[in-house]
Order: sequence, then C-alpha cells, then structure tokens
Amino acid sequence: MTGQITRINPPELHATPGYHHITVVEAGRTAYLAGQCPLDPAGELVGRGDLDAQIDQVAANALAALSAVGAEPEHVVRSVIYVVSDDGPVLGAAWQRLTASVIGPAFTTASTLLGVARLGFSGQLVEVDLTAALPH
Repeated sequence: MTGQITRINPPELHATPGYHHITVVEAGRTAYLAGQCPLDPAGELVGRGDLDAQIDQVAANALAALSAVGAEPEHVVRSVIYVVSDDGPVLGAAWQRLTASVIGPAFTTASTLLGVARLGFSGQLVEVDLTAALPH
C-alpha cells in the first residue's frame, strides 16, 4: 500500500478544524496535482457566481485526477485551497463544503486555506492544489 503516512497535531500548537499541522510520509511515490479548477470536461466554467457549484466541480475534478494515478482522497498529504474572498464566513463555508465533499478526507492532512483577489479563469471562485502519496 502507501508508504506510511502519519498526521500530527503537536500539543504546543492550536487546535484545528479538522486538518493536521504536520503530515509525514515515510516512503513511496508522490503525485503533485495541478490546481483543480471548476471547469467541466469541455473546459467551460461551471457555476459562474456560485461558489458551492464551483466547489462541487473542483471536488469532482480532483477525485478524477486522484483516481487517474490510483489514489484516493485519503492519500492526500498536502492541500492548498484558494477562494476569491476576504470574508471569513465565506472562507469558512468553503472549508465546510470541501470537507463534506467527495474529497473530504483530503483535508484532514496538512492544509492551507487562502483568500485571494483573483484566480486564473474569469469568474473562477475556487481552486484546490493537492499532493498525494501514491499507493504501491
């Protein structure tokens, strides 16, 4: 299976809303996924102005990308989430929807959530960048 993955929350650090401060991978191959965008298979933006719809598409795309390399959300060892907003409740809602999505287990690992001014595609509100320790 996968090289041993250990997730740690040192007692000296603050409590988290589900992620771990540290993820250690003992051995194995690693996949670095490009940022997953809310685009359909034709390359069209999904859910213009609708963060929830875009999160759902990003989650589906990320699941497909992980599956393409024989990985599952549990194999993710690092995530970075970009949301076009500087509003704490919007960022929190994005986190909640992602952690409840088909790739939710990916966010129990070392994770970063960023509010940003803009992403690459016009109308894009969210992007997720994942790194996974691949199963043997």
